[in-house]
Amino acid sequence: QVQLVESGGGLVQAGGSLRVSCTASGSIFGINAMDWYRQAPGKQRELVARITSGGSTNYADAVKGRFTISKDNAKNTVYLQMNSLKPEDTAIYYCHVLRYMNNYWGQGIQVTVSS
Repeated sequence: QVQLVESGGGLVQAGGSLRVSCTASGSIFGINAMDWYRQAPGKQRELVARITSGGSTNYADAVKGRFTISKDNAKNTVYLQMNSLKPEDTAIYYCHVLRYMNNYWGQGIQVTVSS
């Protein structure tokens, strides 16, 4: 089992910045990548950013150049730095890992961007 605990998030004005964090615990051996997803009201959950165990990253087109995913292996923590936030970034953000074909999700954290 893997436990994922998210922190950060909140309310920010458009153009502002926020950082969300996700700390993994439990059986973390075998995790190849950690992801951030988001789900806005009435929309499907979508992948925002991914970082692999080797440090490779990829991003959704909507956030490229504005969001940065990073990790601290010593803390088993992944971060999502969100800059130049837009109202359309408003969503619940979820941390996710895939380990041996099992999906694990954090509880989700609200990010709200006011115009």
